[in-house]
Amino acid sequence: MKSKKIFWIAGENSGDLHASIVLKELNKQHSNIENFGIGGEKMKSYGFQAIYPFEHFSVMGFVEVFKHLAFFAGVEKHIKGIFKNNPPDLVILIDYPGLNMRIAKLAKSYNISVLYFIVPQFWAWKYKRIFKLQKYTDHIAYILPFEGKHFNKHNIAASFVGHPISEEISIKLSKEQFAQKYDLNLNKTWLGFLPGSRNAELKNMLPEFINAIEKFDSNKYEFLISQASSILTKLFQQTINKTDRNIKIVKDMNYEMMKHCDFLTVTSGTATIETAYLGTPFIIVYKTSNSSYQIGKRFIKIDKIGLPNIIIEKDIVPELIQQDVNGKNIHAKITDILSNEKKYNKISNELKALHDILGSKTPSTAVVDIIEKMINE
Repeated sequence: MKSKKIFWIAGENSGDLHASIVLKELNKQHSNIENFGIGGEKMKSYGFQAIYPFEHFSVMGFVEVFKHLAFFAGVEKHIKGIFKNNPPDLVILIDYPGLNMRIAKLAKSYNISVLYFIVPQFWAWKYKRIFKLQKYTDHIAYILPFEGKHFNKHNIAASFVGHPISEEISIKLSKEQFAQKYDLNLNKTWLGFLPGSRNAELKNMLPEFINAIEKFDSNKYEFLISQASSILTKLFQQTINKTDRNIKIVKDMNYEMMKHCDFLTVTSGTATIETAYLGTPFIIVYKTSNSSYQIGKRFIKIDKIGLPNIIIEKDIVPELIQQDVNGKNIHAKITDILSNEKKYNKISNELKALHDILGSKTPSTAVVDIIEKMINE
């Protein structure tokens, strides 16, 4: 293969991780490809050249995004200059629809091929996006099996590549080793809480998690809360310091925490799929600003927010949304499931079926195969 250039956009932590496994495989097979664009530390570890600080892109919610419109307009102008003056051979977009749908259109205006890996959730809201995908992309690599019926219906070139978590998840410590590392009592019930990877999510979720924790008997339970690398430590500690409970802060070992806890409370997002894949029973919670919630409620076309429930098309995992997210309700849901062995085992068994679906293919090799075909055409 002659020397080639690929422009990538992954605007969130999850996209950075998903793209990095493809870059790792791509580098194994091809040393003469320049990979650059918007991405995080995981992508950079495989030689990716980032043109912006990654943390500037971690905003969500209608109101929050509106506040950053000037920044995104500048980013788009910069990318337009790249496409015009030094065009790449291929553009690869990973999720992040607010910017990526505009960049797909821009790329096509300069006759640059577009691969969309992990598409926007058009089936949840803004279904008309599928027609933009049809018009502005050359191929779609999708990770949720049911999306295929939509692409087939509209004659869109697309391939199911499996879910990235099947390659990303690895457990390095046994439960006993994990217990030793975090000074956890193996005879207690372990409750894990994942408040999300964005500062805005943390502000909404973490205080409610602390309220729930304070309702449990610390003589019977261990409490673990994950802190994402993208979260401001000062913001995190401000909330944690308000309680006298002995809470173990878990950094960089989310998968061990998900696997070894007896029960989890997970903020809606990529972590719900990761937790489901590992098979630990959990509940899904989500709370945003009231203005963003009211706007979103008008457009969302599905009655579930949790991807595990959407993929299986039934309520495997309980969900708490917006005003229902409070310490009292979280405590009640956890207690209800942990005290009912039949309920607990039912969730566990149904998650095993989801694991088999998501792990049926190897995304890194499947996506690299698509890249090779597109870049050589």
